Amino acid sequence: MRGGTSRGPFFSASDLPADVAARDAVLLAVMGSPDKRQIDGLGGAHPLTSKVGIVSPGSKPGVDLDFLFAQLQPELDTVDTTPNCGNMLAAVVPFALETGLVKAQGETSTFRVLTRNTDMQCDIRVQTHGGRVEYEGDARIDGVPGSAAPVSINFLDTAGSVCEGLLPTGRVRDVIDGIEVTCIDNGMPLVMLRAGSVGRTGYEDVARLNADTELKGRLERLRVACGHAMGLGDVTPKNYPKMTLIAAPRSGGSLCTRSFIPHVCHDAIGVLAAVTVATACVLEGSVCDGVAVMPSGLVKKVSVEHPTGEFSVELEVDPANPQSVTRAALLRTARLIMRGDVMIPASTWKGRAA
Repeated sequence: MRGGTSRGPFFSASDLPADVAARDAVLLAVMGSPDKRQIDGLGGAHPLTSKVGIVSPGSKPGVDLDFLFAQLQPELDTVDTTPNCGNMLAAVVPFALETGLVKAQGETSTFRVLTRNTDMQCDIRVQTHGGRVEYEGDARIDGVPGSAAPVSINFLDTAGSVCEGLLPTGRVRDVIDGIEVTCIDNGMPLVMLRAGSVGRTGYEDVARLNADTELKGRLERLRVACGHAMGLGDVTPKNYPKMTLIAAPRSGGSLCTRSFIPHVCHDAIGVLAAVTVATACVLEGSVCDGVAVMPSGLVKKVSVEHPTGEFSVELEVDPANPQSVTRAALLRTARLIMRGDVMIPASTWKGRAA
């Protein structure tokens, strides 16, 4: 399924091994990792297409569905279920409707989803005309061609998704390894820095940034240092925190970004990274202060510019504390691409025909 600007196979949890090590071995075989082309599996040779969704009935009162996201890498033998993925999250309810885990409620259907990676809950609404999930529509998101039916995601509790809190260092701005940064986690741990602080404009295209070995080396050193400061330990083998270069908007948005995930520049920006960036824009004293162009009012539409367009996040702030975000909502799309069986070597899952 495609979820937002990501893509990958979805599974019912009951169709995978219960043992984590065995499950991970199966997922690596499914995707064809480790191999930079992922030629022997379903992976798309890029982190955005090396993702897996695992869905099961809700395990808590009031929760309809549980979602476990798994990030694989083309050239690594790792399966990381620590971070969230808001893009793949957009395909959870369509998958559940397609497989009978939930039933349509009418012309629209809303279900509460628990992301098991970080114990985060959200309400996801999809169109279900005639009792079936609708994929065609007029909603457009940058980074995906054409248009589709909207998937509305209303996040309920995103602060400190992986870290101990929204500002894991206890400060809105730090100087780490000689660079001013904002370390923040409102759904995704991010290290945000002004592009000019590393000698870049923040408007470079993705190919140029991916070829910039000097910059990538500098960002990795900073990422490792920030990981310790954020209480995440040694993040060298981890997919977080993501690194986000920021610059003043130049296409009518609120802020321009270049997001590394964490070693490859994103063609767009992740859902929860966009929520976290938008949150930093309302925090006085963050690295966004004086760079971001923000609307007035308690409900703010924050347009996060990225290499292939923009990503709009709707934030609601606390009237008693305008720097406190009480709600984050956004629009995504999703599509069923295929259904069927994926074959893996029989030795990968002993005792199970494949």
